[in-house]
Amino acid sequence: MAYQKLQAGRAITVIPSDTVDIPNIAAVTLSSSATASAGGKLIDSSGDFINKRVAIGDIIYTSGLATNLAVTVTAVDSATQLSVSTGIPTSAAYTIYSQANNVSNGCVLYCGGTGNIDVITAGGDTVNLTGVPTGLFIPVQVLRVKATLTTATNIVALW
Repeated sequence: MAYQKLQAGRAITVIPSDTVDIPNIAAVTLSSSATASAGGKLIDSSGDFINKRVAIGDIIYTSGLATNLAVTVTAVDSATQLSVSTGIPTSAAYTIYSQANNVSNGCVLYCGGTGNIDVITAGGDTVNLTGVPTGLFIPVQVLRVKATLTTATNIVALW
């Protein structure tokens, strides 16, 4: 009898979003902290966004906030300022993942807390996985975990 064997080499905690895909974590461009805040901006006085080749469409994950953010770059304003889909507060730690030339092919998920998980698959299908128990691996190639209908917690993306 055949069995599925999952051996992941990379992982990231998923930030559910209705508009932002799970980033390709093999393509980290920059990790730092925001030094100022403004509506719809990421400001980092040491960012060097131009030399780091940050581009429109790159994905930013924040950490250390009460609610972490998943946002996209909408414009590179300067070496120290980006326009983003949702502003990033001062002192928020962030990581930028280059997506322009490193598009994700999807990942499998681990569910750390029981609930529903609403996903967009690598094939473009939207599916609501209901009643997913804690500790379950979901062997479906997923591009995005949508926030609106997702009630499960502690979701991890695995490659």
